[in-house]
Formats: sequence, structure tokens, C-alpha cells
Amino acid sequence: MKYKLLSFLIFFSVSVLAQVDKKLTALLQDAAKGFDGTVGIYVQNLKTNKTAAINADTLFPTASMIKVSILCGVMDKIEKGELLYNQKLVYRDSLLYPGVDILGSFKDNETIDLSKVAMLMITMSDNTASLWLQKLVSGTYINNWLDQNGFKVMRVNSRVEGREPVRKIYGWGVTTPYEMCRLFTLIRNGKVVSPAASERIYRNLVRIYWDEGALSQIPPYVQAASKQGAVDASRSETVLVNAPHGDYVFSVITKNNKDQSWSETNQAHQLIRRISSLLWHYFEPHSNWKPSVGIDKYMRNE
Repeated sequence: MKYKLLSFLIFFSVSVLAQVDKKLTALLQDAAKGFDGTVGIYVQNLKTNKTAAINADTLFPTASMIKVSILCGVMDKIEKGELLYNQKLVYRDSLLYPGVDILGSFKDNETIDLSKVAMLMITMSDNTASLWLQKLVSGTYINNWLDQNGFKVMRVNSRVEGREPVRKIYGWGVTTPYEMCRLFTLIRNGKVVSPAASERIYRNLVRIYWDEGALSQIPPYVQAASKQGAVDASRSETVLVNAPHGDYVFSVITKNNKDQSWSETNQAHQLIRRISSLLWHYFEPHSNWKPSVGIDKYMRNE
């Protein structure tokens, strides 16, 4: 508990000292202008500690981004010796979440390592894997972990006692752009559960399959940890970039979207790509990298 409290106090102290980057804020406002919905953005340069924000403390649906906090709960159980990262789990048909997830192709009574379920939850955003791990740990346990680590609003809503009214508004989870960035930064700095657990989480976050959004606007040879979320009226992505001139983290979340299509031309999808490109060139002004001609046909992951 002392370790967690110290981590929070250090992060809070640094946040208080953060300076607003007015130029970047204006650029973000211009980039988001005309969006048919509500946009929330938080950006922090982790080297200079300068920030830029639009509705950064507004509540938004997490969609699949809540899976990062589920993994934090799993890691906390492992750290306490209540689970093992490589323990065998037995799949049951009752765990199936209808869709095209990889785990959905499993047969009843098949076994799989917890580590592989965690990998599928993060890298593939497998919903069956996510709900399995949430059930294993419990949504209440995950929410208690979030509360104990200073997260004021980020919570799991679905299948958690007492969270049904909030779930009806925000779906599976709720957060703010700021708190998503805070979680990623704590993981990057080795302050989630333990340095070893943070390292394992970070390794999963840099292996994302769904790279056609914000990640497509960052050079493929630059490491970036990320997690995406998407439902009809909300699209989101949080990314921490290990950029040459210093790490930066950003979260773009939308809600009340008028465009609820599922093509690469979706307005929110284009916004996320535009913000990611803007930030890459803002923080790496001498970079002449841009997506290769013809790459679009290779970025249709579904």
C-alpha cells in the first residue's frame, strides 16, 4: 500500500507541475473542429512535461480500452500469489462472447495458458478472453485496485454489482482521456503493481494487431504501446510513443458520434489518425517519414 501511495503522490506532484502547451492545444482544437460528436483529448510530453487537452476530464466510454485495467487486476493477483501467469485455464462454452474472436473457436474443455489469454485480450482485443479474465479476477476487484491507485473515475461497469446504471450510459467501462494517459504512464514507469508486472504489461501493449488507426501514423520502427476501443457511437485510442526525442502519451476518445460506420473512412477513425500524425510531426519536427504509397490495402485488418 505504501508503494502504491508513493507512486500516486509522485505522479500527482509531476502532474501539478505540468505546463500547458498553448501552441499544441490550438493545433488540436483546429484538428478536431467540425467533428460530429464529442471529442476528448489529452497529450503529455513525458520529457518536457508539457500538456495539451480538450475535454480531458470529461467522462467517456472506454469500450475495449478497459481491458488494460483488467490486465492490471490480473497482474495484481499474480503478484500476490493468487494466480500464476503461466497457469492452465480450462475453456468452457459458457464463456463465449459471440463474435469472431480467436477464443470463440475453442472447443469446450480445451486448455490454454493464462498468459495466452492475456495476450489475446490485449493484442487482439479478444472479448471472450477479456470477459474470462474479468470473471477470474472480478470486476469489483479491478475497480478496487483502480480506486486504491488513485483513479477517480476509471471503472469497469459491465457485470459488476452496483454499476448497472453507469453501464447503461457508458457501456463496458468509463474513463477520461487524462486517466487513460495516467495509466499508460504508470505502466511505462514501472509503477503498476510492480516493476516486473509493469514490464510484462508493456510488452503486451507494444504488440497490438489493430494498427490501422493511430499506430499507422507512427513509423513502424518506433515502439509504441497502445490500446483501442470501438463501439458504434464511440471510437478511442490511447498511445504511448517511445519517440527518439522523448516519450509522449496521448488519448483520443469520442462519444455521441454521428458517423457510426465501420469503414476506414469513419469520421472518428480519421480524426484519431489525424491527431496521431499531428503529434508525431510536432514532437519529431525533423522526421520526414510518412506512410508508404499503397499501404492502405495492407492496413485493412478486418
